[in-house]
Amino acid sequence: MKPRENIIYGRKPLLDAITDGKRIDRILILKGLTGDEITKIKSASAQRGISIQFVPIEKIERVAGRPQGKEANHQGVIGFLSMVEYYSLDDVIHYAHEREEDPLLLILDGVTDVHNIGAIGRSAECFGVHGMIVPETGSAQINPEAIKASAGALTKINICREKSLVTAVKYLKAHGLKIFGADMHGAKAIAEVDFNTPCAIVMGAEGEGISEAILRLCDENIKIPMKGKTESLNVSVSAGVILYEAMKQRN
Repeated sequence: MKPRENIIYGRKPLLDAITDGKRIDRILILKGLTGDEITKIKSASAQRGISIQFVPIEKIERVAGRPQGKEANHQGVIGFLSMVEYYSLDDVIHYAHEREEDPLLLILDGVTDVHNIGAIGRSAECFGVHGMIVPETGSAQINPEAIKASAGALTKINICREKSLVTAVKYLKAHGLKIFGADMHGAKAIAEVDFNTPCAIVMGAEGEGISEAILRLCDENIKIPMKGKTESLNVSVSAGVILYEAMKQRN
């Protein structure tokens, strides 16, 4: 397997990348691994807010693309270079206000498929979303595959990566944004919803939908009316339909 271009292998190369200010998305460290360089990696990562996962050797070897048991140069440490720049919620709200527009944000709760992330990002950029919010964990990585699926749109839209979506939603509500939860059992059809207001739209995971904690914070649950026998739409298709309706109203 050919090594992926967005991965850094080895302790010193990774430590150098962190201290040089490279944008690191996340780090995998072999469980139980110790040493001065590991301590420095942990410390430098904490200072820069880089997420670290402690994983078994099987995970390290799988990511490195090497069969277990063969000599590898990863030294129990793998870093993923960030393919996009991440912004704060304040940055995104300010970006909308600079354009003299009401903020329109998209929150992805548990969307784990990279192709869905890419397709959603493409729709979001096309339909004028000011920012897309994803959780630090429990979400698909924005990697080269996701960027390819987005036709490059993920590099053109403001993305926020938050430790807690619950905290992020509460923050947005406190700043005057209305939260719409996309739910197949929603009370209101999207054509009946007023998107001409500062708002954020929450899209949930395929099959599971929006988590209960987030659903409780939504101001309104909205749905896409459907006529056929198929139970639901793919999450990326749903996002595109809802965002088109929002753009149509705002135009």
